Amino acid sequence: MQKKKKLNRYTVISVISLIVFFVGWELIVRLGLVDPGKLSAPSSVIELFIEKLSSEYPDGATIQANTWASLRIVLEGFAMACIIGIPLGLLMGFFEGAERFFRPIFEMLRPIPTLAWVPIVLLIFGIGDSGKVCIIFIGSMVSLTINTWTGIRGTKKVLLNVAQVGGASRAQMFFRVGIPSAIPMIFTGLRISLGIAFATLVAAEMVAATIGLGYMMNQGRKLMDTDLIFLGVVVIGIIGFLINYVMSILERNIAPWSTEEPK
Repeated sequence: MQKKKKLNRYTVISVISLIVFFVGWELIVRLGLVDPGKLSAPSSVIELFIEKLSSEYPDGATIQANTWASLRIVLEGFAMACIIGIPLGLLMGFFEGAERFFRPIFEMLRPIPTLAWVPIVLLIFGIGDSGKVCIIFIGSMVSLTINTWTGIRGTKKVLLNVAQVGGASRAQMFFRVGIPSAIPMIFTGLRISLGIAFATLVAAEMVAATIGLGYMMNQGRKLMDTDLIFLGVVVIGIIGFLINYVMSILERNIAPWSTEEPK
Protein backbone atom coordinates (compact mmCIF):
# COMPACT_ATOMS: atom_id res chain seq x y z
CA MET A 1 0.00 0.00 0.00
CA GLN A 2 2.79 2.37 0.99
CA LYS A 3 4.69 1.48 -2.18
CA LYS A 4 1.60 2.23 -4.30
CA LYS A 5 1.16 5.62 -2.62
CA LYS A 6 4.80 6.42 -3.27
CA LEU A 7 4.42 5.46 -6.94
CA ASN A 8 1.31 7.64 -7.30
CA ARG A 9 3.11 10.55 -5.65
CA TYR A 10 6.02 10.13 -8.03
CA THR A 11 3.62 10.11 -11.01
CA VAL A 12 1.92 13.30 -9.83
CA ILE A 13 5.25 15.05 -9.32
CA SER A 14 6.40 13.94 -12.79
CA VAL A 15 3.25 15.31 -14.42
CA ILE A 16 3.57 18.61 -12.54
CA SER A 17 7.21 18.96 -13.60
CA LEU A 18 6.25 18.49 -17.26
CA ILE A 19 3.45 21.05 -16.98
CA VAL A 20 5.81 23.57 -15.37
CA PHE A 21 8.40 22.92 -18.08
CA PHE A 22 6.03 23.50 -21.00
CA VAL A 23 4.26 26.47 -19.39
CA GLY A 24 7.63 28.07 -18.67
CA TRP A 25 8.72 27.41 -22.25
CA GLU A 26 5.52 29.02 -23.57
CA LEU A 27 5.93 32.10 -21.36
CA ILE A 28 9.56 32.61 -22.38
CA VAL A 29 8.50 32.81 -26.04
CA ARG A 30 5.27 34.76 -25.50
CA LEU A 31 6.97 37.38 -23.33
CA GLY A 32 9.54 37.97 -26.06
CA LEU A 33 12.50 36.84 -23.97
CA VAL A 34 13.74 34.92 -27.01
CA ASP A 35 13.20 35.34 -30.75
CA PRO A 36 10.16 33.21 -31.80
CA GLY A 37 12.01 32.58 -35.06
CA LYS A 38 14.68 30.71 -33.10
CA LEU A 39 12.59 29.05 -30.38
CA SER A 40 9.05 27.91 -31.18
CA ALA A 41 6.33 28.08 -28.54
CA PRO A 42 4.74 24.76 -27.49
CA SER A 43 1.34 26.04 -28.67
CA SER A 44 2.78 26.58 -32.18
CA VAL A 45 4.25 23.07 -32.17
CA ILE A 46 0.89 21.60 -31.11
CA GLU A 47 -0.87 23.48 -33.91
CA LEU A 48 1.63 22.14 -36.44
CA PHE A 49 1.26 18.63 -35.01
CA ILE A 50 -2.51 18.73 -35.58
CA GLU A 51 -1.95 20.08 -39.08
CA LYS A 52 0.66 17.42 -39.91
CA LEU A 53 -1.76 14.64 -38.96
CA SER A 54 -3.37 15.13 -42.36
CA SER A 55 -0.87 17.30 -44.27
CA GLU A 56 2.30 16.11 -46.00
CA TYR A 57 3.61 19.65 -46.49
CA PRO A 58 6.46 20.61 -46.58
CA ASP A 59 8.52 17.40 -46.23
CA GLY A 60 6.24 15.06 -48.19
CA ALA A 61 4.87 12.92 -45.34
CA THR A 62 2.43 13.14 -42.44
CA ILE A 63 3.74 13.07 -38.88
CA GLN A 64 2.45 9.49 -38.49
CA ALA A 65 4.37 8.34 -41.57
CA ASN A 66 7.57 10.06 -40.43
CA THR A 67 7.26 8.68 -36.90
CA TRP A 68 6.59 5.11 -38.04
CA ALA A 69 9.44 5.23 -40.57
CA SER A 70 11.90 6.20 -37.82
CA LEU A 71 10.44 3.95 -35.13
CA ARG A 72 10.47 0.89 -37.39
CA ILE A 73 14.17 1.32 -38.16
CA VAL A 74 15.01 1.90 -34.49
CA LEU A 75 13.10 -1.21 -33.40
CA GLU A 76 14.72 -3.40 -36.08
CA GLY A 77 18.25 -2.30 -35.21
CA PHE A 78 17.58 -2.41 -31.47
CA ALA A 79 16.02 -5.89 -31.63
CA MET A 80 19.10 -7.21 -33.44
CA ALA A 81 21.32 -5.55 -30.81
CA CYS A 82 19.36 -7.23 -27.99
CA ILE A 83 19.47 -10.66 -29.64
CA ILE A 84 23.27 -10.51 -29.91
CA GLY A 85 24.36 -8.02 -27.25
CA ILE A 86 22.64 -9.43 -24.16
CA PRO A 87 23.69 -13.09 -24.60
CA LEU A 88 27.21 -12.01 -25.55
CA GLY A 89 27.47 -9.76 -22.48
CA LEU A 90 26.25 -12.60 -20.25
CA LEU A 91 28.84 -14.98 -21.70
CA MET A 92 31.63 -12.43 -21.28
CA GLY A 93 30.63 -11.79 -17.68
CA PHE A 94 30.35 -15.41 -16.59
CA PHE A 95 32.91 -17.25 -18.66
CA GLU A 96 36.51 -16.11 -18.46
CA GLY A 97 37.43 -17.49 -21.87
CA ALA A 98 34.68 -15.49 -23.59
CA GLU A 99 35.73 -12.35 -21.72
CA ARG A 100 39.37 -12.73 -22.75
CA PHE A 101 38.39 -13.19 -26.39
CA PHE A 102 35.75 -10.45 -26.78
CA ARG A 103 36.85 -7.82 -24.26
CA PRO A 104 39.68 -6.34 -26.40
CA ILE A 105 37.24 -5.93 -29.30
CA PHE A 106 34.69 -4.04 -27.20
CA GLU A 107 37.35 -1.98 -25.43
CA MET A 108 38.40 -0.82 -28.90
CA LEU A 109 34.81 -0.16 -30.03
CA ARG A 110 33.70 1.53 -26.80
CA PRO A 111 35.30 4.99 -27.36
CA ILE A 112 34.27 5.24 -31.02
CA PRO A 113 31.28 7.62 -31.33
CA THR A 114 28.33 5.91 -33.00
CA LEU A 115 28.04 8.81 -35.45
CA ALA A 116 31.53 7.97 -36.73
CA TRP A 117 30.02 4.85 -38.31
CA VAL A 118 27.46 6.83 -40.32
CA PRO A 119 29.61 7.71 -43.37
CA ILE A 120 31.24 4.26 -43.43
CA VAL A 121 27.98 2.31 -43.24
CA LEU A 122 26.16 4.59 -45.69
CA LEU A 123 29.05 4.16 -48.12
CA ILE A 124 28.66 0.38 -47.91
CA PHE A 125 24.85 0.06 -47.77
CA GLY A 126 23.74 3.29 -49.43
CA ILE A 127 20.88 5.50 -48.24
CA GLY A 128 18.39 2.65 -47.82
CA ASP A 129 16.95 1.41 -44.55
CA SER A 130 19.51 -1.39 -44.19
CA GLY A 131 22.32 1.10 -43.64
CA LYS A 132 20.45 2.95 -40.89
CA VAL A 133 19.46 -0.33 -39.22
CA CYS A 134 23.12 -1.38 -39.27
CA ILE A 135 24.25 1.90 -37.66
CA ILE A 136 21.69 1.55 -34.87
CA PHE A 137 22.67 -2.08 -34.38
CA ILE A 138 26.36 -1.21 -33.95
CA GLY A 139 25.78 1.64 -31.50
CA SER A 140 23.16 -0.18 -29.43
CA MET A 141 24.92 -3.53 -29.39
CA VAL A 142 28.21 -2.15 -28.03
CA SER A 143 26.49 -0.29 -25.19
CA LEU A 144 24.16 -3.17 -24.37
CA THR A 145 26.93 -5.78 -24.36
CA ILE A 146 29.16 -3.71 -22.08
CA ASN A 147 26.35 -2.98 -19.60
CA THR A 148 25.28 -6.63 -19.49
CA TRP A 149 28.89 -7.74 -19.01
CA THR A 150 29.38 -5.18 -16.23
CA GLY A 151 26.15 -6.27 -14.56
CA ILE A 152 26.98 -9.96 -14.40
CA ARG A 153 30.58 -9.22 -13.37
CA GLY A 154 29.11 -7.29 -10.45
CA THR A 155 27.38 -10.37 -9.06
CA LYS A 156 28.23 -10.58 -5.37
CA LYS A 157 30.78 -13.30 -4.67
CA VAL A 158 28.90 -14.32 -1.53
CA LEU A 159 25.84 -15.25 -3.62
CA LEU A 160 27.95 -17.41 -5.91
CA ASN A 161 29.67 -19.02 -2.92
CA VAL A 162 26.35 -19.82 -1.22
CA ALA A 163 25.02 -21.34 -4.45
CA GLN A 164 28.20 -23.38 -4.87
CA VAL A 165 28.08 -24.64 -1.28
CA GLY A 166 24.43 -25.56 -1.84
CA GLY A 167 25.49 -27.85 -4.67
CA ALA A 168 24.43 -25.66 -7.58
CA SER A 169 25.91 -26.55 -10.94
CA ARG A 170 27.71 -24.04 -13.15
CA ALA A 171 24.59 -23.71 -15.31
CA GLN A 172 22.34 -23.18 -12.27
CA MET A 173 24.65 -20.48 -10.94
CA PHE A 174 24.56 -18.78 -14.34
CA PHE A 175 20.77 -18.83 -14.77
CA ARG A 176 19.62 -18.48 -11.15
CA VAL A 177 22.28 -16.17 -9.71
CA GLY A 178 24.23 -14.46 -12.49
CA ILE A 179 21.39 -13.41 -14.80
CA PRO A 180 19.04 -12.13 -12.03
CA SER A 181 21.92 -10.08 -10.60
CA ALA A 182 22.64 -8.59 -14.03
CA ILE A 183 19.03 -7.58 -14.81
CA PRO A 184 19.27 -4.02 -13.36
CA MET A 185 22.35 -3.27 -15.47
CA ILE A 186 20.73 -4.90 -18.50
CA PHE A 187 17.77 -2.52 -18.20
CA THR A 188 20.18 0.39 -17.78
CA GLY A 189 21.88 -0.75 -20.98
CA LEU A 190 18.51 -0.97 -22.75
CA ARG A 191 17.68 2.63 -21.84
CA ILE A 192 21.11 3.94 -22.85
CA SER A 193 21.06 1.96 -26.09
CA LEU A 194 17.63 3.30 -27.06
CA GLY A 195 18.86 6.85 -26.50
CA ILE A 196 21.88 6.14 -28.69
CA ALA A 197 19.62 4.54 -31.31
CA PHE A 198 17.37 7.58 -31.67
CA ALA A 199 20.26 10.06 -31.67
CA THR A 200 22.06 8.06 -34.34
CA LEU A 201 18.96 7.58 -36.46
CA VAL A 202 18.11 11.29 -36.52
CA ALA A 203 21.67 12.11 -37.59
CA ALA A 204 21.61 9.42 -40.29
CA GLU A 205 18.21 10.57 -41.59
CA MET A 206 19.48 14.13 -41.83
CA VAL A 207 22.27 12.91 -44.10
CA ALA A 208 20.54 10.21 -46.15
CA ALA A 209 16.78 9.71 -46.08
CA THR A 210 13.59 10.68 -47.87
CA ILE A 211 11.26 10.14 -44.90
CA GLY A 212 11.53 10.03 -41.12
CA LEU A 213 11.72 12.41 -38.18
CA GLY A 214 15.35 13.31 -38.89
CA TYR A 215 14.54 14.03 -42.52
CA MET A 216 11.56 16.16 -41.46
CA MET A 217 13.76 18.15 -39.06
CA ASN A 218 16.39 18.65 -41.75
CA GLN A 219 13.73 19.98 -44.12
CA GLY A 220 12.71 22.38 -41.37
CA ARG A 221 16.32 23.54 -41.11
CA LYS A 222 16.52 24.16 -44.85
CA LEU A 223 13.26 26.11 -44.80
CA MET A 224 14.18 27.88 -41.52
CA ASP A 225 10.94 26.49 -40.09
CA THR A 226 11.64 26.16 -36.35
CA ASP A 227 8.15 24.79 -35.67
CA LEU A 228 8.90 21.79 -37.89
CA ILE A 229 12.27 21.23 -36.19
CA PHE A 230 10.79 21.41 -32.70
CA LEU A 231 7.93 19.13 -33.73
CA GLY A 232 10.51 16.44 -34.46
CA VAL A 233 12.30 17.14 -31.17
CA VAL A 234 9.07 16.91 -29.15
CA VAL A 235 7.88 13.72 -30.88
CA ILE A 236 11.24 12.03 -30.22
CA GLY A 237 11.10 13.19 -26.60
CA ILE A 238 7.59 11.80 -26.14
CA ILE A 239 8.57 8.47 -27.71
CA GLY A 240 11.61 8.29 -25.42
CA PHE A 241 9.48 9.10 -22.37
CA LEU A 242 6.94 6.40 -23.22
CA ILE A 243 9.61 3.79 -23.91
CA ASN A 244 11.35 4.58 -20.62
CA TYR A 245 8.00 4.29 -18.82
CA VAL A 246 7.36 0.87 -20.37
CA MET A 247 10.92 -0.19 -19.45
CA SER A 248 10.30 0.82 -15.82
CA ILE A 249 7.10 -1.24 -15.69
CA LEU A 250 8.87 -4.25 -17.21
CA GLU A 251 11.76 -3.96 -14.76
CA ARG A 252 9.40 -3.75 -11.76
CA ASN A 253 7.58 -6.89 -12.92
CA ILE A 254 10.55 -8.94 -14.14
CA ALA A 255 12.97 -7.98 -11.36
CA PRO A 256 11.08 -6.30 -8.49
CA TRP A 257 14.14 -6.60 -6.24
CA SER A 258 16.09 -4.25 -8.51
CA THR A 259 13.77 -1.31 -7.76
CA GLU A 260 13.40 -1.88 -4.03
CA GLU A 261 15.12 0.56 -1.73
CA PRO A 262 17.47 -0.93 0.86
CA LYS A 263 15.95 -0.98 4.36
